[in-house]
Amino acid sequence: MTSMTGIGIIGCGNISAAYLRLAPLFKGLEVRAVADLNLANAQTRAAKFGVRACSVDELLAADDIDIIVNLTVPAAHFDVTRQILEAGKHAYSEKPYVLSLEQGEALRSLAAQKGLRVGSAPDTFLGGAHQTARAMLDAGKIGDVVGGTCHVMSHGMEAWHPNPDFFFQKGGGPILDLGPYYITNLVQLIGPVKAVTAAATASFATRTIGNGPRNGETVPVETPTNIHAILEFQNGAVITLSASWDVWAHRHPNMELYGSEGSLYVPDPNFFGGDVALVGPDGSAQECDHGGHAFSEPNDNDRANYRCAGLADMATALSEDRPHRCSLELATHVVEVMTSILEAGESRKWIELSTTCERPAPLTAEDARALLA
Repeated sequence: MTSMTGIGIIGCGNISAAYLRLAPLFKGLEVRAVADLNLANAQTRAAKFGVRACSVDELLAADDIDIIVNLTVPAAHFDVTRQILEAGKHAYSEKPYVLSLEQGEALRSLAAQKGLRVGSAPDTFLGGAHQTARAMLDAGKIGDVVGGTCHVMSHGMEAWHPNPDFFFQKGGGPILDLGPYYITNLVQLIGPVKAVTAAATASFATRTIGNGPRNGETVPVETPTNIHAILEFQNGAVITLSASWDVWAHRHPNMELYGSEGSLYVPDPNFFGGDVALVGPDGSAQECDHGGHAFSEPNDNDRANYRCAGLADMATALSEDRPHRCSLELATHVVEVMTSILEAGESRKWIELSTTCERPAPLTAEDARALLA
């Protein structure tokens, strides 16, 4: 690896603009090329951000690319990441990086064989809010975590997304689409999951698109959209996770953790920033200081948005020969948790997990500043 890491992107959909726009915030990252099965999409992105457009095969063979970011649709993540590894490049994927434990293990084996790394979003857990929450827990501020709740609920994307089909197909749904943010954050806060159970339904057979050229068109629902799960963690904590696109309104907070000596209110893991509050036995809430953590500072329309933080940490980890935080092991464990929740939703049984992982290292305020350009 050189001091400047050459980045390529496969998949030039909506999310690619965020990667291209935010990558320059980070030290040592240089997006050099983009590719898409539709070359016109790649050319449009390339022209806007001053990089080169090429075919997928050309990008895989490019000598100036060290890490390729996989921004294709979830159903294609496994095949594209496998191609990246077979081409001798490190891979970083959007979430979920695979759709089954078997796919994850296949990529783990291939990466080990090739001596390459795989990283995966989400990286929002590296945000100042969630690292502040991590510091509170590590300092024992609420004692031992014994329970908690997570809620990510809305009425889906069909009202605003012009092409929402894939959200409601196999490989979509709120668990695989939004679950990675919540489950990854829980694992980095309190450790790996031991077992899960769940109830899951699809409340509506079709969804009606609410805007764009397909306004009024219906799309079939092929995956559960209303899931209520219980996660038992290896440390003994039991946490409820509700993930639904069948809810018009609610008053549930995004995430709360309950300890032997207090409670911790954690903001939406879908974002880097937000308020963290500590509540003691007397019931008084105290807002936690983020301690100058760079990834809590608003930088994007009054919101902290540091997408590419995980990619930057991976590039730095390669040069420093240390583990990267958005690791294959973490992502594989989260995938097994999610797919086991869906399996449990069908069987209504408890499912013991076969994988585990280490909690990723904390990202301190100093660590975050070191990643920024």
